[in-house]
Amino acid sequence: MAERNEEVEELLEREELQLASLRKRAFAAAIDEFLLSMIFMIILWDSFASAGTTEELINLTNAFVLEFMAVKIIYQTFFVYQYGATVGKILMKIQVLELRTLAAPSLVSAFNRAVFRVISEAVFYLGFLWGLMDPLRQTWHDKSARTVVVDA
Repeated sequence: MAERNEEVEELLEREELQLASLRKRAFAAAIDEFLLSMIFMIILWDSFASAGTTEELINLTNAFVLEFMAVKIIYQTFFVYQYGATVGKILMKIQVLELRTLAAPSLVSAFNRAVFRVISEAVFYLGFLWGLMDPLRQTWHDKSARTVVVDA
């Protein structure tokens, strides 16, 4: 594995690419989460407005967990495939590159990355914590899709 990391580090250095900082990645994720939450709240505004108690709000939120996960997967897949970055990443000036091509991920890679991102979130964000310890700052979704996040 260390050999593989060295190969990737050499590739990034040769191409004059800098890994995105964890701080930029965290801000990008927060922006995306906020944006998706606002969109979902707008879509479900009538339902949220009619909820009278906190318990009803929690029940309503729980009722749409799968739909929210699906929206996240579609959002992540579309933007990473189309632009190599989500809105949050664009604002933070970072992008996702597929290691094989050093270009925006293919549709299959972008979808794979999006699915594993949601899985990482569902498992107490362990996939994100992995990125804190990884020399290439790769999370589970980066590892599974064979991507890295670099400064744009």
